[in-house]
Amino acid sequence: MNQQQFVTALAEQGLDVSEHQLKQFQRYYELLVEWNEKMNLTAITAEEDVYLKHFYDSITAAFYFDFTEVETVCDVGAGAGFPSLPIKIMFPHLKVTIIDSLNKRIGFLNMLATELGLEGVAFHHGRAEEFGKNKQFREHFDVVTARAVARMSVLAEYCLPLAKVGGQFVALKAAKLGEELEEGATALKVLGGNLRESFQFQLPGEESERNIVIVDKKRLTPGKYPRKAGTPAKDPLG
Repeated sequence: MNQQQFVTALAEQGLDVSEHQLKQFQRYYELLVEWNEKMNLTAITAEEDVYLKHFYDSITAAFYFDFTEVETVCDVGAGAGFPSLPIKIMFPHLKVTIIDSLNKRIGFLNMLATELGLEGVAFHHGRAEEFGKNKQFREHFDVVTARAVARMSVLAEYCLPLAKVGGQFVALKAAKLGEELEEGATALKVLGGNLRESFQFQLPGEESERNIVIVDKKRLTPGKYPRKAGTPAKDPLG
């Protein structure tokens, strides 16, 4: 997906990319490749692949969820900033908080935000389980996102404690979602979430399956969750 195809594909979904935003995406690409030579940020470095599999793929969440209606977003395990920073570029009003367990990536994200002129962003080093217990972050965010971090049964325990009641957890997943949703049903219920809807589609050009899952936070998460760091992955709820 080249730049023009990227712009056209988003326009078909009702999302217009301005010249300024296009320059931000291009600079994002350049810095991603530059820093990837110093540290492992992504295995995807070809320009057309980055535009499709990182930028476009991240923004697909906005095809099914209206980010104009929310203000605060927390992105768990965002790595090099996906999906929240491409979403932030498209919806500049958003206040984005990223939590990532690798401090070197936080350094990259701080530099990136400065270079792209992104305001209203904050990057924190640590585990999602720790932040879910922190009063500053717990049940604080309108939306919590995650992309390709863990299976739904684990991801729910990372993300739902951070979403406010009345807010949403939006997960970007690859193929074979049905099995994950079955496994994760108990976790969603226990943690205060209700599955609203899931959407399946294919990335243009390569036809690989993608899924967007929207979970409504209906009830407070019980105080004992999230469990201590490492436990959700070793012993998923369900």
